[in-house]
Amino acid sequence: MASEDERNEVLNRLRDAVSRLEDGMDPGLVPEVGTNLAYAVPGARSPSEVAAVEGRIVRLKGKVHPVGDVAFGASDHMARVVLTTLKFDPRVRAAGNIGFSEEAVERLQDLLLEVCEFDRRKEPPGVSTMDWGVARCCREGVPDVIFDRGAVGKEPMIRILGEDPETVAKRIIQLGQRLMMQKGNSSRD
Repeated sequence: MASEDERNEVLNRLRDAVSRLEDGMDPGLVPEVGTNLAYAVPGARSPSEVAAVEGRIVRLKGKVHPVGDVAFGASDHMARVVLTTLKFDPRVRAAGNIGFSEEAVERLQDLLLEVCEFDRRKEPPGVSTMDWGVARCCREGVPDVIFDRGAVGKEPMIRILGEDPETVAKRIIQLGQRLMMQKGNSSRD
C-alpha cells in the first residue's frame, strides 16, 4: 500500500504532465474516445492505485482540454495498460493514449522508440484486450509504444509508455512537433 506522500507525489507529477500536454500537445493526436494519461504508485496492483484524468483529455475549440482533475481510479482502461506493464517492468509506471495513424507510428520510430503492435482480431475470448495485447507486446521487455489498428467497434490506438508522466508527455509533444514538421515539408513539395 502506497503512503500518502507517494500518492500525493503521483497526483502532483501527473497534474504537471497534463498541464504540459494542455500547453504543447497537437490536438490532432487526440482520438475520438479522448486521450488519457495515467501514472501508478510504486508496486501498484489495482486500478485504485493508478491515477488518471477524470473524463479524459479532449479537443475543445481546437485545443487540448482536460475534462476533469487527476484522481486515482479515474481510468480503468489506462490502469490496465499500466498494471500490465508493471508485471514486466516495475519502473514503467506511466502511459498515455493517442489516436493511431501510420505517420505517427513512423515518426515514433524516427524518435528511436521501440514500437510493438498487437492485432485485436487475434484476441482470445474471455480476456481483456489491454491485459492480453499489452502482455503480448511486453514478453521480451516493455516497449516504448504499443499500438493496434482497431477492430469492429474499436478505435485504432497508440499507447505511449514511460517511467513517469513527464516522459510520456514529452514523447507525445515531440511526436506532434515531428508530424507538424512533416506536414510543413510536404506542403512545400
